[in-house]
Amino acid sequence: MQITQNKEYLVWILFPLALFYWGMIYWRNLFYRFGFFITRKLPVPVISVGNITAGGTGKTPMVLALAHKLQKEGYRPAILSRGYGRNTKGAQIVSDGKTNFKSWEAVGDEPALMAKNSEGIPILVDENRFRGGMLLFEKFKPDLILLDDGFQHRSLFRDLDIVLINGKDTKKTHKLLPYGSLREPWNQLSRADVIIVTKNTSNKNSSYLNRKLNTIKSPIYRSNLLVENHLKSLDKTQIIISEMKDKKAFLFSALGDNKSFEDTANKAGIRIEKSYAFTDHHKYTNIDLKLIQKKFISSKSDYLLTTEKDMIKLNKDWSSLPIYALAVKMTLPENLGLSNMLD
Repeated sequence: MQITQNKEYLVWILFPLALFYWGMIYWRNLFYRFGFFITRKLPVPVISVGNITAGGTGKTPMVLALAHKLQKEGYRPAILSRGYGRNTKGAQIVSDGKTNFKSWEAVGDEPALMAKNSEGIPILVDENRFRGGMLLFEKFKPDLILLDDGFQHRSLFRDLDIVLINGKDTKKTHKLLPYGSLREPWNQLSRADVIIVTKNTSNKNSSYLNRKLNTIKSPIYRSNLLVENHLKSLDKTQIIISEMKDKKAFLFSALGDNKSFEDTANKAGIRIEKSYAFTDHHKYTNIDLKLIQKKFISSKSDYLLTTEKDMIKLNKDWSSLPIYALAVKMTLPENLGLSNMLD
């Protein structure tokens, strides 16, 4: 996890740790390159969607967007994920495409969210992706598997490596963990087949990011989050965003990029009064409920706004509060020809 405190003395601790981390990554990638570590192949094509930073690039909405696109093109896709933050081990079937079998605690918040929004698409979680992929293939016979957050999971062969880069990234954060947010050095993007820059509606990157992107030989595309025209409540009712234009919102979220959620809500016309951020994959407790309730009341806001990923983690005790979720989806580049790339 990235440590994001701005105290100078931490540099003396974090920088050596980042050097040690770099050494681990360097030798690991070298061993894969020369075949000392084994990469296993599934019976069907695999498209990996990943990143080189610690969260915040939009992997979950991108996986969903790609799955829906492939489904429309006649494929029978399935989704394979690690299931980060779950309270179980081994393979867990999240959904067969019709029924969601597990709670979010058992499979992780992101797979649970994907299952809620991917009718007809089987989803499975397993920390051993090859084992999970084989189980997906044997039970559901997909003709293609989408590997969620797979760029660093090199033990599973992929036919197409898609890597997402947050278009708002800066030089300040592009240092190796735990000194910065990089999971791998930038030069490892040479392994990627496709780069997609996300979350930059202006289509203008920083001069730093432009310089870095100019070093990449892989094709580069752009994609953005699109806000749907309604908010979703805990009881599954919907309300049009325009009907809330005169009401003040208190935002709370637990994402890899909480600032991006606030920016997205602001651009959607939400009147943001106050906000509160938790760490990514945070599990909400009754203490959190009391905290948010207290801050909400003191802010004199009219309603609470969170993400769909966060809302699935709220139990019935939260139902007494006026909570809504901002529904978003990822747009795909029109010229992103996945079928041609797989040929």
